[in-house]
Amino acid sequence: MDVRRKRRTLLVGLAATALLATGTGVAAADGTPSPAATPAGDGAKALCKRAPKIDRRIDRALKRLNAGADRRGSIARLQKRVDDAKTAGQSEVATYLQDRLTFRKSLVPTLQKRQSDLADVRTWCRDDKAGAS
Repeated sequence: MDVRRKRRTLLVGLAATALLATGTGVAAADGTPSPAATPAGDGAKALCKRAPKIDRRIDRALKRLNAGADRRGSIARLQKRVDDAKTAGQSEVATYLQDRLTFRKSLVPTLQKRQSDLADVRTWCRDDKAGAS
């Protein structure tokens, strides 16, 4: 059974390689992009439509990050886990969790920046009638 699996994997890999080689080789030799690769527009209409949903996601993430130690995914809870690992003498675990904590703390200003950028986009969408032009 192991031989069958290896053979099937090999054949699937060869077939995928052949498809990729024929598809990209023609496009690269032609020099012109395929119609599917060229953008139809700048996506402003779709962005205006999705802005409220994106805003809710950012709000939810910021609320979770800034919540107390009893909330999963919060900075406070991860800080408590780091402190507990240090108290227990688990330096490797503490280092790993500290790296995660550093990353999680860096998410807050990034999300706040996205939130302010999205507010500008919403204003533009309202003024431009939802990206109609």
